[in-house]
Amino acid sequence: MALLAVDDFFNITFFVQHFLGLAGMPRRIPDYNQQFTEFNQVSSFGAFGFGLTQLLFLYIVVKCIRSGAKAPERPWEGADSLDWTHLPTPAPYHTFENPPTVK
Repeated sequence: MALLAVDDFFNITFFVQHFLGLAGMPRRIPDYNQQFTEFNQVSSFGAFGFGLTQLLFLYIVVKCIRSGAKAPERPWEGADSLDWTHLPTPAPYHTFENPPTVK
């Protein structure tokens, strides 16, 4: 069974609300009629799942920042084009004194 992704929870949250609007539920109200309960529960489930996936994303970003390995300067053999010129990061304002030769 595949896990639900962020875009799935987003769609579960907001796609259901289109049907609620078509059924006549007004927007931005604190209380609603009982006929809208099931769709609002599905939308709430999607919103909680969407929030949990955002927390998971934040955890992964923090984990990568703290313990991730640094990327090498030239990850591929034969990377000798202008894109892979050895320059400091961020690149200085006047990077090249003479225009480089493009292959």
